[in-house]
Amino acid sequence: MNAPQASAVPAAPAALQQPAQRASVGGLRYPTNRKTIYDRNLNRSRTSELSKASFAYLFGEMVSYAQRRVTGIQDLERRLNVQGHPLGLRLLDLLLYREPTRSVQRPTRILPLLQFITTTLWKHLFSRSADALERSKDNEDEYMISDNDPLVNQYISVPKEMNQLNCAAYVAGIIEGICDGTGFAARVTAHSVPTELWPAKTVFLIKFEPEVMEREAFLEKAR
Repeated sequence: MNAPQASAVPAAPAALQQPAQRASVGGLRYPTNRKTIYDRNLNRSRTSELSKASFAYLFGEMVSYAQRRVTGIQDLERRLNVQGHPLGLRLLDLLLYREPTRSVQRPTRILPLLQFITTTLWKHLFSRSADALERSKDNEDEYMISDNDPLVNQYISVPKEMNQLNCAAYVAGIIEGICDGTGFAARVTAHSVPTELWPAKTVFLIKFEPEVMEREAFLEKAR
């Protein structure tokens, strides 16, 4: 008696097999042109703007998330600073990429770095330059950037018991990320300095590490 023979199953056409292959790649869906958001030109959204309502909602949620199980105002500001730091590192690469080819140059001195922050970075984030850039008269390693009306504080309601809270610590983290990304290690903090004309005025205090100041002094002598 002859053993039964299994009938061969015809293979599916290649066109029918392709969707199964797409679905198996990490569970991600790809458009028909096989391009993702990472394939877009970084200059395409250069002039696009974000709705303030969307920003207010997202930033409010970030503050609420950072506020969970904090031990005090300083701890909350530290968490906001930590949230902003990686954004500063990424913005540095993006903004340098968008600079004209002839003028693109990573800052190698303190003053060009601070000018990059107060102009290029501020215009990208807030559509305007920072209001002031000063150097401390008492400490040579300290610089101050002033913003008379920080956008991040306009939509945050701070309770009376937390009146010392300044949510611009998030922006301080972005500045610190820019400094670290360029090799200028620094500690950046946000301080409320209200005036009669600008009740929400904030000063970002940038304190550079000793090795940064030593390198700056060496480069100054080598000029």
